[in-house]
Amino acid sequence: MNVASALGYGSDQRLLIVNADDYGLCKSVNNGIQQLLEERAVSSATLMVPCKASKEAAQWSVNHPEYDVGIHLTLTSEWDNYRWGPVNRMDNVQSLVTSEGFFPKDCKTFELQADPEQVRVELIAQIETALSRGMNPTHADNHMGSLYGLATGRNFLPIVFDICAKYGLPFRMPRLVPAEDGQVAPPELAEQARQLGLLADSKGVVILDYLVGLPFQLQEDETYESLRADMQQLLRSLQPGVTELIIHPSLVTDELLAFHGQPEKRGMEFQLFRDKAIQRTLAEENIRMIGWRELQKLQRG
Repeated sequence: MNVASALGYGSDQRLLIVNADDYGLCKSVNNGIQQLLEERAVSSATLMVPCKASKEAAQWSVNHPEYDVGIHLTLTSEWDNYRWGPVNRMDNVQSLVTSEGFFPKDCKTFELQADPEQVRVELIAQIETALSRGMNPTHADNHMGSLYGLATGRNFLPIVFDICAKYGLPFRMPRLVPAEDGQVAPPELAEQARQLGLLADSKGVVILDYLVGLPFQLQEDETYESLRADMQQLLRSLQPGVTELIIHPSLVTDELLAFHGQPEKRGMEFQLFRDKAIQRTLAEENIRMIGWRELQKLQRG
C-alpha cells in the first residue's frame, strides 16, 4: 500500500513528516520544539511521558490542539546525569528497570530482560497518563527504537500494534527499507519490515512508507554547514510516498549542557528546518510537508 495514495495524493507525490522527538525531556527541548511547531518548521512532535518536563509539555499541547503531538513510547534512559523510569507505579515492573529503578540505558539490555506483559502495561500507562492530562495524541513512536528488536531481534511490535489499534494511533514504522543513505533501519531488515507491515495492516494500524534521518550523534568534523548539506541531499533522495524524518531539536542552555553529551547537535537540528536553504530545497523538490493527523484520520476512518 502506498500511503500517499491512501491519503488521496498522487502515487508519485513525495510527502514528508518532520517529527521532533523527545518532547517533554526538559524545558530547553520543550521551548525549542514549541517554537518549531508554531513556526511550522516541523510537522509534529512526540512526548516522553516519563520525563520531568512532560507535564508542562502536555499542557502546552492541550492549549494548542492545532499542532500534532504524539506519544514517544519510552523504555530506555540513556544519560548518566538524568534518569527516569516507569510511569506504571501499580504493577510489577522489575523486568523493565535497573537495580536503581530506572529504565536501562541501552536497547540490548531492555530487549533481553523485558517481560512482554510488563511492557504492555507500561505502554498503556504512558498513553493513559497523556490522556489524563487532557492530550489528544495524534500518533505514537518509540524512543531509541527499543521496541523494534534492532539489537537482539526480539521485538515487541505485535503488542505495540494492538495498543495503537485500541487507541487509534498510527505508528512510526517503515513499510519499505531500501539500501540507501539516510534509512534509519538497516537494509537487511527489509523483509521483516514487509511482514510487520502486513501485521500492522491486519490490525488496522497505519504506518509509514519510509523512515529516514541523519546520525543523531555529532560526527567527526561535522559543522552546521555540513549537516545542512547532508540534509539537503537526503531531502533530494526522498522516494514517492509518505516519509518521516526524525530530528532531535533543542535550545542549547545550561540545563541541556548539564546532562547531554552532545548538546551542540541538538542546537544544529533546531536550526535546520528554519533555514531558508532547507526551505528552498523542499520547494525545489516539490516535497509537501504533512502531519500525522492525516494518517490518524485515515486510520480512524
